Amino acid sequence: MAQSLEILLIEDSPADATLTMEALRDPKTPYNLHVVGDGVEALRFLRRHAPYVNAPRPVIILLDLNLPRVNGKEVLAEIKSDELLLDIPVVVLSGSASPDDINYAYRHHAACYITKSAQLEQYFTAVRTLKQLWFHTASFPRERPPHKSPSECYESRALDFPKPMP
Repeated sequence: MAQSLEILLIEDSPADATLTMEALRDPKTPYNLHVVGDGVEALRFLRRHAPYVNAPRPVIILLDLNLPRVNGKEVLAEIKSDELLLDIPVVVLSGSASPDDINYAYRHHAACYITKSAQLEQYFTAVRTLKQLWFHTASFPRERPPHKSPSECYESRALDFPKPMP
């Protein structure tokens, strides 16, 4: 049996998280979906800060842009500026169709930008298409072993989060 894919969903809406989980359901591909509800928790998970010290490294991140505490744009920028995280593909799943948001995501190396449709069937189709590409077609980078454990690498940065964007 294939190794389970580790997926991180960063989504503050429980309803959207549930819809995404339902759309991702795939009996052919084993995966573990980890859900966090804001940008601070996302960065703690990725940097393996408490309570996520044993968190697995995700092979893909599904990121909402409109998050509390630290927004999705800041999370994306942090991921893509971090030597230990930058090779993890980030797919933006956002309710925003703003060209500025889309351009920002791609300028900060998002692998894909999907606008959440208000139509349930269209949303399911988009997520299932995403699933087909990323679960069954794409290859993922292998985790490079860091010289130190992730928690040691981030001790000096602690939880030094960026200031909210205006």
